[in-house]
Amino acid sequence: MAKKRSGGGLTGTQQAAKFLGVSVLAGAVLAGIALPAAGVMGLAAKGTVEGFDEIPSNLKTPPLSQRTTILDSEGGHIATVYSRDRKVVPLDKISPYMQKAIVAIEDSRFYEHGAIDLKGVLRAINRNAQSGGVAQGASTLTQQYVKNVFVEEAGDDPEKVAQATQQTLGRKVRELKFAIQVEEELGKKKILENYLNITFFGQQAYGIEAASQRYFSKPAADLTLPEAAMMAGLVQSPSRYDPVNDIQEATKRRNTVLQRMADVKDISQAEADKAMATPIKLKVKSPKNGCITAVDGAGFFCDYVRKTILNDPVFGKTPEDRQKLWNLGGLTVRTTLDPRAQAAANEAAVAKVDKDDPVAASVVQVQPGSGKILSMGQSRPYGLDQKLHQTTLNLSVGKKMGGTTYGFQVGSTFKPITAAAALEKGLSPAQSFTTPWKISVPMNSYSTCAGGPSGGGNWDLQNEMQSEAGTWDMTSALGKSINTYFAQLEQMAGLCETVTMAQKMGYERELGKKLKELPSITLGGQEATPLDMASVYATFANRGTYCTPIAIESITTANGEKLKVPQTQCSRAMSERTADTVNQMLKGVVEDGTGTRAGLSDRDNAGKTGTTNDRKDAWFVGYTPNLSTAVWVGDDVGEKKSMYDITIGGQYYDKVCGGCLPGPIWRIAMTGALEAGETPSFVRVDVPRGAQPGDKDKDKDKDKRPGDDNKPGGRNPGTTLPGGITLPPDLIGGMTGRGGHGNGGRNGQ
Repeated sequence: MAKKRSGGGLTGTQQAAKFLGVSVLAGAVLAGIALPAAGVMGLAAKGTVEGFDEIPSNLKTPPLSQRTTILDSEGGHIATVYSRDRKVVPLDKISPYMQKAIVAIEDSRFYEHGAIDLKGVLRAINRNAQSGGVAQGASTLTQQYVKNVFVEEAGDDPEKVAQATQQTLGRKVRELKFAIQVEEELGKKKILENYLNITFFGQQAYGIEAASQRYFSKPAADLTLPEAAMMAGLVQSPSRYDPVNDIQEATKRRNTVLQRMADVKDISQAEADKAMATPIKLKVKSPKNGCITAVDGAGFFCDYVRKTILNDPVFGKTPEDRQKLWNLGGLTVRTTLDPRAQAAANEAAVAKVDKDDPVAASVVQVQPGSGKILSMGQSRPYGLDQKLHQTTLNLSVGKKMGGTTYGFQVGSTFKPITAAAALEKGLSPAQSFTTPWKISVPMNSYSTCAGGPSGGGNWDLQNEMQSEAGTWDMTSALGKSINTYFAQLEQMAGLCETVTMAQKMGYERELGKKLKELPSITLGGQEATPLDMASVYATFANRGTYCTPIAIESITTANGEKLKVPQTQCSRAMSERTADTVNQMLKGVVEDGTGTRAGLSDRDNAGKTGTTNDRKDAWFVGYTPNLSTAVWVGDDVGEKKSMYDITIGGQYYDKVCGGCLPGPIWRIAMTGALEAGETPSFVRVDVPRGAQPGDKDKDKDKDKRPGDDNKPGGRNPGTTLPGGITLPPDLIGGMTGRGGHGNGGRNGQ
């Protein structure tokens, strides 16, 4: 309904609308639409005062889509992303030449008429009648602004865009109504400012500031007369007058604008002539949009930030709400990315693995105690060109956040979780087991959280080498990654307790899949992501408190409003004493165990190697008190390859192992990320040791280098359970398999 005055009369705007609707509206519409006489009669019938008053009186002006800037933790630029390359600026930040040029060429009587230029309408009607078509329109700059608002509101929806631009009476009438309202509510200066900020200038640039940067690499405030005239000329047809593609057409159009400015006395003829004689000198700045432009290989992290905004309910209740926020842009996103750590992770990821290798490397770092993701590096560059070995698959995370479907089997990097569960149960690090190099364990000796057996038959598993038979305590079993020890330790700690500990520490399967309560979990037979594993080990570094990973520190909108962002959630997973004990035991892994090639010599550090069945995945996950890093190497496309007899990064490996490839990558990442002056220490605790008759056959392997995961023998085709049932090595983690270190029975180093 029409708004009424308190005394019952219509407002001035509505009275004007009625008058124009009755007397001029048909002509104004006809000035932009070629119609037969019958069309005029139809419009007159439908365009009565009553019909015109039914149009909504409030113009919905959507916020303008702008660039979003993603920054690192120190305020450094990571990337700029946008659906519309635009930066809104006030009128006083736009060159006066530009303001005069756009008015002169698009609506020279802008400051003299109202929303509708009656002289322009009559002139257009006469011209169109003579030509028999639409030779000239009569849209004022205000009407053009309103139309652009409709287009902006339509976004990238083709159907909505068509509706916003279709040459119909209904749209024209609606446009006129809103133009009248805009004139009254905003005023000329604000309309001009809004127009210059919303208009498309070609070359993916929306608004005068983005366009000025695109064509001349300068702010709109600094545009000269010839430059401003060229920009104003683009509005009529950005493609036809594009100076990048056709400098001659652009020059002709620019000169038309300059002459029009002289004709309306905005500039003198001498100024116009001088500007016309000036060649167009472009300084084109190529569009840099999206995570593909991220610095220091941070494209994957950039995309993770995007996925966080699109998936986290803190940014909107529905996916549509969150998508709208992202598309609208104008955000300044301050992230947790540490520039030093990212540079180190990126360097490490490509130091040992080339982008065109058959396998890839992933490096991710987390800050213990805060959950802040400090870096994400990958050996394959971020991008869409497969010929250049680019990918958008983020190997550090799961499918929901742009990564793999389930993650990767983690091998023996899971064993410290079992150790933590055992310590929480009250078992001593001195707990020892004497075992042969391979054993068979009844599945019903492991109980699920429901109280039932984990399965029937036996679980057959074995250690890395036949020499690994003897007596082990918890420290030595972690150092040498003894599978048979951890199968028995899991029995005593409890399968349910082990799975529960993993969940408390952030060890998750993707796509909402629960961890399976299978004994083989202790050998890493279930998948997780590198980000999960970095967070799990950060729990040890943080003395038993797990913190959920986060990537965003703050977000500010274009108008300065601060948005809520996800906060890390910290919870105790184990006692400080348990974490301190695990830390001491894992120090042995990098000092004289399977991870010696990864160890840092200048500070306390700890970690664990892991290799899965047939060496399809190789890991090193380790930490200092202030940094946790996970490194994974494996096949990232197609059916996973076994890493035997393979050249990676120009180096030949007969058998890839957690200590010989991921370990050195980890060392590079940690060394580069850590400040030399900051060397915090783990809390010292006495770790009891058990009786250790030892590796009675260890002399057989005296030539084996520390940390070398070389495997003997051929591949075992599977594991045979009672009744003749054979399970493939990859079906259940912890089974036999040549070279396996966390999925197969020899998983461990």
